[in-house]
Amino acid sequence: MPRRTATMLASTLVLFALLCAGVFLKVPYSEMSPGPTVNTLGDSRGEPVLGISGHKTYPTSGHLNMTTVRVTGADYDMNLLEAAYGWLSGDNIVVPHENLYPNGKTEKQSTQENAEEFSQSQESAKVAALKQLKIPVTPHVIVSSVVKGGPAEGSLHAGDVIKSVDGTPVAEAADVARLVTKHKVGEPVEFVVVPAKEMAEAEKANREPGATAKIKVTTGKAEDDGHAIVGIRAGIDHTFPFPIGINLADVGGPSAGLMFALGIVDKLTPENLTGGKFVAGTGTIDDDGKVGPIGGIQMKTIGARQAGAEYFLTPADNCAAASSHVPDGLTLVKVSTIDDATKALEKISKGETAGLPKCGKP
Repeated sequence: MPRRTATMLASTLVLFALLCAGVFLKVPYSEMSPGPTVNTLGDSRGEPVLGISGHKTYPTSGHLNMTTVRVTGADYDMNLLEAAYGWLSGDNIVVPHENLYPNGKTEKQSTQENAEEFSQSQESAKVAALKQLKIPVTPHVIVSSVVKGGPAEGSLHAGDVIKSVDGTPVAEAADVARLVTKHKVGEPVEFVVVPAKEMAEAEKANREPGATAKIKVTTGKAEDDGHAIVGIRAGIDHTFPFPIGINLADVGGPSAGLMFALGIVDKLTPENLTGGKFVAGTGTIDDDGKVGPIGGIQMKTIGARQAGAEYFLTPADNCAAASSHVPDGLTLVKVSTIDDATKALEKISKGETAGLPKCGKP
């Protein structure tokens, strides 16, 4: 066999062996890629993303798009070839599997956690939007969860509104733990609650809740230091002056909070926040309107630009990462609060973009 033919054959066999190794060799990595974007001012599956009733709303135009990131599943085994392709691709990111699914978190656990965070982000978005518009919102302390097998199981239920503990009114979630831990293990604690079912019916009928119940729970012992517990986690819920629905399926996590809040503000104010411009963004939001950082920022900016966005509302703490790779034609606007975001939108709508607080700029 001629030397040249033998060399080509050997090279082909080596290349084939490397390709086989790349296909069959599994690596502990996952992939993130740009996901779809949704206009919070528009429709999803034939329904308005934001449905508001019982209060005057106003026409809107333009886009206030929330953005998403696609990730490979917890059970997906990436091979070396796929990892190499992801590393070389400009629109995807390959990250250690542990970053997305820490401590062996399963697909089901991740989905449940994302659903809970998404639900909480909707609640906070509504609160922040109404506070921004100076529309009163009524907070109340609730039982957010009951520990399985704990002292309160069967007596208190998730969604119950806690009015008082041992006759002392509660205004903050921390008040509940403080009052319970005053007891010794084995002592009874008296809760006055509005049952979750009654609260739900009252909110649906837009009336004040009526019936309350007195419930006594005997304290148990905490495993860590032995202090008295009843086995519940307290949280804050809100009663809104009119119904606000957020209709969006197959989305999880807390990162759409800012864009939901801005969509609500836009629908409830005569002024057109975007001026017809295409604005996208991301960011968690708390009840006071503070915007927090999120993951996958570079994937979200790519997805936003691919959808047509010209401006991207970026949490201040994500600015450094987002600025390292900015898609052509996209302006990153730095925001720390909902007030920052609404003021930025006012400038965008008027074309006064020179004064925008931009990522990477002093």
